[in-house]
Amino acid sequence: MDGQQFNNISLGGRGGTNPGQLKFHAGGLLWKKQGGGKAVEVDKTEVMGLTWMKVPRSNQLGVRTRDGLYYKFTGFRDQDVSSLTTFFQSSCGITPEEKQLSVSGKNWGEVDLNGNMLTFLVGSKQAFEISLADVSQTQLQGKNDVMLEFHVDDTTGANEKDSLMEISFHIPNSNTQFVGDENHPPAQVFRDRIMAMADVTDGEEAVVTFDGIAILTPRGRYNVELHLSFLRLQGQANDFKIQYSSVVRIFLLPKVSQPHTFVVVTLDPPIRKGQTLYPHIVLQFESEYVVDTGLAMNEDLLNAKYKDKLEPTYKGLIHDVFTKILRGLSGAKITGPGKFRSHTQGLAVKSSLKAEDGLLYPLEKGFFFLPKPPTLILYDEIDYVEFERHAAGTANMHYFDLLVRLKTEQEHLFRNVQRSEYHCLYNFISSKGLKIMNLRDSRPADGVTAVLQDEDDDAVDPHLERIKNEAGDDESDEEDEDFVADKDDEGSPTDDSGGEGSDGSLSGGEKEKPVKKPKKDPSASTSKPTTSKKKEKAEDDGSKKKKQKKKKDPNAPKRAISAFMFFSQTERENVKKSNPGIPFTEIGRVLGDKWNKLSAEEKEPYEAMARADKKRYTEEITGYKNQQSTNMDTTNRE
Repeated sequence: MDGQQFNNISLGGRGGTNPGQLKFHAGGLLWKKQGGGKAVEVDKTEVMGLTWMKVPRSNQLGVRTRDGLYYKFTGFRDQDVSSLTTFFQSSCGITPEEKQLSVSGKNWGEVDLNGNMLTFLVGSKQAFEISLADVSQTQLQGKNDVMLEFHVDDTTGANEKDSLMEISFHIPNSNTQFVGDENHPPAQVFRDRIMAMADVTDGEEAVVTFDGIAILTPRGRYNVELHLSFLRLQGQANDFKIQYSSVVRIFLLPKVSQPHTFVVVTLDPPIRKGQTLYPHIVLQFESEYVVDTGLAMNEDLLNAKYKDKLEPTYKGLIHDVFTKILRGLSGAKITGPGKFRSHTQGLAVKSSLKAEDGLLYPLEKGFFFLPKPPTLILYDEIDYVEFERHAAGTANMHYFDLLVRLKTEQEHLFRNVQRSEYHCLYNFISSKGLKIMNLRDSRPADGVTAVLQDEDDDAVDPHLERIKNEAGDDESDEEDEDFVADKDDEGSPTDDSGGEGSDGSLSGGEKEKPVKKPKKDPSASTSKPTTSKKKEKAEDDGSKKKKQKKKKDPNAPKRAISAFMFFSQTERENVKKSNPGIPFTEIGRVLGDKWNKLSAEEKEPYEAMARADKKRYTEEITGYKNQQSTNMDTTNRE
């Protein structure tokens, strides 16, 4: 047999059980988490032992490697056991051992220490087993009790509720497995064995510390400590402890046209803060800052465990030093920028996602939007992409939107991409084999393709060319008028002038056809026959549209404002002083949070101001309307 594949196979561990897909092949095994994320790959030369165990409602396969790691895969049927046993014998030359699970409920038995696994046996049957790699400390309590403390980190699965924190063993003086003496009781012998196999140290110190690092997600400034087995983020209000086993990948991405570099640590499972899960830690380093540091690690440990992975001292740019040390300690791979280059030779393009401005990095295997919300989209998950007209309205031709639709039907819309990035993005996306679609009729957007191949980026509007392409050879005036007078243009932020001459309506040196103005003669509307229903509707409602675009009377009373607006006017400067350098988009959110936290008594002064202003507006608008009516009557009499 060349191989076998199984779905709904769960990988067990301290992070809970995660379902995925397990594939056995001639070279070993590969497990991928369902929905993407962590993957486990074991070469057949690394396999030291295999075990089968009957567990409730399924069978469990244990895989032990040369590095001392032990993987437990659950979800096999009874008929899978015999077929896989034959496969292992033929491909790996290993016959799986059968273990039995103890269900007696007894807590008195024997301990088997094998590699970095501790197995508790009751009558030669396994009651439970734990990985010594998860042990953070061991303590001797009295003369006969040994307590094991496990790593406590802030990574958690979405459904995880309970986690093993500590476990105690009682080893009587009559124990024959761990023989001691008066000065060295059996419990001490047991503890020494565990410490030697688990390689734990009491009060583990940080290997290296980076002080005052700006972290954008979760937001704050932290001291970042890299320990032998975990990463710690220590801030004034929050403290996160993350096992290296949760680190999936490290991204090193320089910021475009700014003296900063992003380092993103991707986690699986993510860390939790309140009710929010953070699968990506986004750190921001100064690109030109140089550090010279040494590792707080003894030479024997460095040579024995981290040979060819770490160096005793490091000197260089801070983001390079940080990623190299983190990679050496965690074993995670580093991903840098891909081959994509923007029209200014940058590594990313500016865009917006969910009203947040950021950078979109087209990498070799996916898109990554930073800094928040940090969004990683693998190319394998994408159904198609589409270049769309900028949502602000047809008058603004200097920007476009990029829609990414996933195979799960989820959509990500990246807005406000500069039009000059059309060529770069289109060519890069095409080189990755992604389908570029026109959502209107779900066929390839050949009209846009032809335009994007034009070297003169400002010579033509690609979206307008696509509309013409969809219309065929019909280039009638009705189509041009419909495009210019579309209702979507009304209220556009770039169309404040309400009429001609807006710079936002042109694309570089492009010359558009002048907008045809309706003639005063009502019979003129029937002088030219037309079959366009949209044209007829536009002519019927011509007076209404003209009224909507009418300039506001400067003498009209100023509208009343709400209580929240009075509150914002009062507190805006205080927010700016309390948060130096806060972005404009964040001020409104902070003010909204403050307003929602106010009690009814605290809101009352602003509510009173709003009521007074509403009364003022009511009186002024009544007088204004009366004056307008009087002026109209005077004009009619004249």
